[in-house]
Formats: sequence, C-alpha cells, structure tokens
Amino acid sequence: MMISSKIRILLVDDHVIVRHGYRTLLEKLPDIEIAGEAADATEAYACFQDVRPDVVIMDISMPGASGIEAIGHILRRDSNARVLVFTMHQNPAFVIQATRAGALGYITKSSAPDVLIRAVYEVHGGRRVLSPDIAQVVAISKLRGEPVPLGELSPREFEILQLLVGGRTPQEIAQFLHLSPKTVANGHYEIKRKLGVKSDIELVRLALRLQVLDLVIDDVKL
Repeated sequence: MMISSKIRILLVDDHVIVRHGYRTLLEKLPDIEIAGEAADATEAYACFQDVRPDVVIMDISMPGASGIEAIGHILRRDSNARVLVFTMHQNPAFVIQATRAGALGYITKSSAPDVLIRAVYEVHGGRRVLSPDIAQVVAISKLRGEPVPLGELSPREFEILQLLVGGRTPQEIAQFLHLSPKTVANGHYEIKRKLGVKSDIELVRLALRLQVLDLVIDDVKL
C-alpha cells in the first residue's frame, strides 16, 4: 500500500458553505488532501480518530461544545495533533484560550486565502502562526499593557463560562461536559474570583463587554 505524501486535512466548521469554500481552495493545491469534514466537536473527535489527519482546521464557534473544547479533547487523545484555528473572532482572549488548549495557529476568516494556505504549511511543520490582523491585535494589547481578563481562565473554566452565560444551568453543564456538579460549582466560583465579579449578573455584564456572549449566541444559533 502506498503512503500518501499529501498533507491530510480535517475541516471542522458547522457552516457547510464555509467548509465547501475552503475545501475548494485547499484542494487546488497538489500536496493537500481533504481527509474528512465535521460540523461540531463530537463529530470532529470521531472523525479525527477515523482519519488521523495531519492538520485539523477548526472553528471556535460551533453548536454544543466549542472548538476550544474540541481542541483539548483531540490533544488529550493525541498530543502530537496539529490544530489550526480558523475563526471570525479577533478577541485576544480567544487566542490565549485556543493556544492553551493546544492549537498551533490562529487565523481569522477575514484573512486573504494565501494567509490560510501558508498557515496550513506552518502548522503542519509544527510552527506557531497568527494571521496578521490577530498578531496586530495581540501586539497592541501587549504594548498598551492591557489586561486580558479571560486569559486568566483555564480552558475548562472558559468553557464553563460560555455555557453559564449562554443560559445553561450548572446541572446541564455538568452533564454536557461530563463533569461532576461539584467540579462545575468549583469552576463557577473560580471564574467569578478570577474575573473579579461577585454575582452572575455581574458575570453576564462582563461577558457582554468582553464579547463572550457573541460567541455563545453564534454557537447555539439563536
């Protein structure tokens, strides 16, 4: 059996048209092959195990568990997995969370096609990469010395935060993330402590200001 020398890619995005768009773009390259597609975190994990791609191109905003949760799940299964985030979100906190979860690259959907293509090769080579717009946002934030409140959260706490402000109860979150209610309660406490808020109302207000709710609304397709 011949071993393919092509870079095998798994596309993860809940929008079929978007997947079709960058499938068409990437398949024009002679050394790239689309090995599979998935529309949510659960499908992504199952497909990853089936096709064992060289690179996973992952959106953050998806129904159910976020792309950040999916990245963590995949990396816990295979620490050598190479993930490139491809998303609309330019909030530096999401870059931090995606990187902590294990992503090597973070590219926005407003980037030119050649930026995505170059990022695929960089991530495949095990190198970190940011799209120019994200690199600028992160650099400006650092130069200004601006704190990134959500950057204080662990990926698991970030996931719990998204579900909390999205209207899920602690019991639902525990079931959804396969955690004990006590773990969710502890996470809820740590989130408020790290973000410096005392109530869930303050937490929602902060989430609005930091644009976390935009991400949640896109996830649940309200």
